[in-house]
Amino acid sequence: MSTSGNSKDRAKDSIFELDGVVVEVDGRKILGELSGAVRASGITAVAGPSGSGKSTFLRLLNRLEVPTRGQISYRGADLSTLDPLALRREVGMVFQRPVLFGGTVIDNLAVAAPGLSADRAIEVLARAGLGDEYVDREVDSLSGGEAQRVCIARTLAAEPSVMLLDEPTSALDAGPRLALEDLGVELAALGTPLVWITHDLGQMERIATDVIILIGGQAEYWGELGGLVSSDSKRVREFLRGGTRAS
Repeated sequence: MSTSGNSKDRAKDSIFELDGVVVEVDGRKILGELSGAVRASGITAVAGPSGSGKSTFLRLLNRLEVPTRGQISYRGADLSTLDPLALRREVGMVFQRPVLFGGTVIDNLAVAAPGLSADRAIEVLARAGLGDEYVDREVDSLSGGEAQRVCIARTLAAEPSVMLLDEPTSALDAGPRLALEDLGVELAALGTPLVWITHDLGQMERIATDVIILIGGQAEYWGELGGLVSSDSKRVREFLRGGTRAS
């Protein structure tokens, strides 16, 4: 396995730390012996072939799944000791396909932030790249890209400390996809770290500061984006040669 050489420095600046994490389902190992730190800044992209455990890895970080063995820490606290609901307000999740409830956009934002004012709704929508005209829009009238932005705004309404994104642009055309990438980069620059699963190597190269390459449930690379090209892992090199790069 190839990892970055400054693991001690990374641990000092980490938001999540994994120590010997294993996930097994019906005797089959989904993730095996993962150890590493996720930095508390920038965008950590998680990539790898289909079935490599990327979504499982992400769901571990806000206790939608729990490890079979090993420990995960969030800001130095054992994740298993934290209240799941309180944790999920701090660690917001955006899923691959936008999931909205009936009614208006502000109705959906209020799910994450009960009592949300119109002014606050306008503020979080603006951060997600949507104008104030969306506040009272019926969600059934939104395009796929608009709906995903509303999901991001809903997550932001809860004022998370970190955001987890599970291939949020996989179903979008190039324009909305690039716009959401720009939004992610902006959010990270403003101080909200992101952990972003992607199957698109071009996207990974555009947005990531750090990269985790999962192959067969193993972290074949865990480090800065710039070090990926010099990875000594044959499996990583084969993945990079064979992966897709959408524009």
